[in-house]
Amino acid sequence: MNILLAIDDSPHSLAALDSVLGRPWPKDSKFRAVSVVEPFHPEYAGWHTSYVPLALEAQKEILESAKRLVNDATKKLEEKFGADNVISDVFEGYIKDKILETAREWPADLIVMGSHGRRGFTRFLLGSVSEAVVSHAPCSVEIVKLPAGHEHETHKDQATVNKLNF
Repeated sequence: MNILLAIDDSPHSLAALDSVLGRPWPKDSKFRAVSVVEPFHPEYAGWHTSYVPLALEAQKEILESAKRLVNDATKKLEEKFGADNVISDVFEGYIKDKILETAREWPADLIVMGSHGRRGFTRFLLGSVSEAVVSHAPCSVEIVKLPAGHEHETHKDQATVNKLNF
């Protein structure tokens, strides 16, 4: 069984990783941890061209952070399931597209990912990656939500979560 774990730096992804780590899988299971960083668009820097180098530097830092995140998750998966059964990648692209593309090409039997649980206008503006993946995935998808009562702590405790060896 091929399990694709899509993660970002959110507490929701930590819950998805914990979900994968916390259960038995068939002996021949393979795991792939991926993170996707949205591409930089120069128009995001505004009309000042002097902002472009700063934005490009920020993009590099975001990519490095994603690599550290995936490496930490990979180490945990390797400890539990063995190094031969785990691979990882960091992609730059549109999140839902890259997750779906990876699931098709690898091929994944199951995609596990966290849900940010956005609602209303925020969901309308940002879209729902988990909804798009569920709707278009070539395999089963498991969306892991935070336990009840933790939803409101996600933004306030983000710095703490980032320090959790994830």
